[in-house]
Amino acid sequence: MLKQSLQYKLLQKLSPQQIQLMKLIQLPTQAFEARLKQEIEENPALDTGKEEEEKFEDTLADEYEDEGTEKIDAEDINIDEYLSDDEYPSYKTQANNYAADDEDKQIPYAAGTTFHQSLKNQLNTFRVDDEERAIAEFLVGSIDDSGYIRRAIIDLVDDLAFTQNVFTTEEKVLKVLTNVVQKLDPTGVGARDLKECLILQLKAKKTTKVRALAIKILETAFDHFAKKHYKKLLEKFNVSEDELKEVNVEISKLNPKPGGSYAGNNKIAEQIVPDFTIRIIDGELDLTLNSRNAPELHISREYNNMLKGYQESKEKSKSQKDAVTFIKQKLDAAKWFIDAIKQRQQTLMVTMNAIMQYQHDYFLTGDERKLKPMILKDIADQINMDISTVSRVANSKYVSTPYGTKLIKVFFSESMKNSDGDDVSTREIKKILETVIEDEDKKKPLTDEKLSKLLKEKGYPIARRTVAKYREQLDIPVARLRKEM
Repeated sequence: MLKQSLQYKLLQKLSPQQIQLMKLIQLPTQAFEARLKQEIEENPALDTGKEEEEKFEDTLADEYEDEGTEKIDAEDINIDEYLSDDEYPSYKTQANNYAADDEDKQIPYAAGTTFHQSLKNQLNTFRVDDEERAIAEFLVGSIDDSGYIRRAIIDLVDDLAFTQNVFTTEEKVLKVLTNVVQKLDPTGVGARDLKECLILQLKAKKTTKVRALAIKILETAFDHFAKKHYKKLLEKFNVSEDELKEVNVEISKLNPKPGGSYAGNNKIAEQIVPDFTIRIIDGELDLTLNSRNAPELHISREYNNMLKGYQESKEKSKSQKDAVTFIKQKLDAAKWFIDAIKQRQQTLMVTMNAIMQYQHDYFLTGDERKLKPMILKDIADQINMDISTVSRVANSKYVSTPYGTKLIKVFFSESMKNSDGDDVSTREIKKILETVIEDEDKKKPLTDEKLSKLLKEKGYPIARRTVAKYREQLDIPVARLRKEM
């Protein structure tokens, strides 16, 4: 049985303008500049410069009721004249929105031979037949940026057959690997694991008693050495503690990632552009927004005049009206974009100012132990905005402080109560934990249980599991791996 009924629903939807604003707020400075440039290129009604924005809201609000189909001369209004690229020279589409005192810093592009190309070039110094050269080039192509081949020999044999039409054996591939690829520079490249990498580097050096012992230890007791089971090594090889210490020093000089240093030098240097700057002036904090986040935009005068010209025209054709509808859409989009940028600037400043005031003691001293517990809701409640808005501001944004350039989201942390019942930041506890580990006796490093007891004595009652969690977040190994001779 069919039945009709009415149902009312109250839905809340974001307008396109709100979505545009949220996306703009989330962008850091460099991404924002790229988005700004894209908008200027796509919307000819948007212009840059220091001209005063002309008022056109009244024009946009007018109704175009005339339905005349009379033709008009092309001289009265020429749409192509306003859409032509010739009317918008390159200087108008450049977003050079910098203050006069801003430094113009360019990021240099890296040039030169890549890591893998360097390895291939070195193959020319070896006398090999066509099959061996094909295998060597394939092996070089299988080396990762760290300098390792992390695939099984049998898999490489299969890939050579399927992708290079080279049918060979595991023995032949292994021979090319050891006699050709692993002889390339930097030493240790082409190794299949860390153990082989270190041994290759030791064998390439002049033989000494210490290096011979180091090779023997790595070949027969690598696990004991990696886990720093020094007592077992002393017993197994019947050496003194001083001899083992010399071996440890010798191995510590080796490069565990032979390809890393070469590959890193050929990458484009990353540049962090801070979105905010905090200075201390006469003992007070001063917050400024990067001038590159505050471009001077206005509505194109040509497009505005064109719309006014159509309004004053008595005879209007359908083609002219269609063209002006397009212009009106571009003018609307330009106005929304300008309003969104202004609102973005205001939101960024309001949010960062609240964060600065909340962490006032830290920004005055730079002492991380003075960082207060702060979550997104704390700032959202202060500025009467949604938590998601604060999250977008903190995401991927940096602030330049007297103590270095910091990622804004690092100022947010959970809270814990100390022995006095006061709320303290977990970041403060991590800093103290890091300091305690730095000052420990490396011959007898502190276990997580002992670290927990020390922190309790300092007034921070946290469990051993919590200490282990914080230690891992700080990328600090367990006590056994921190041990030194």
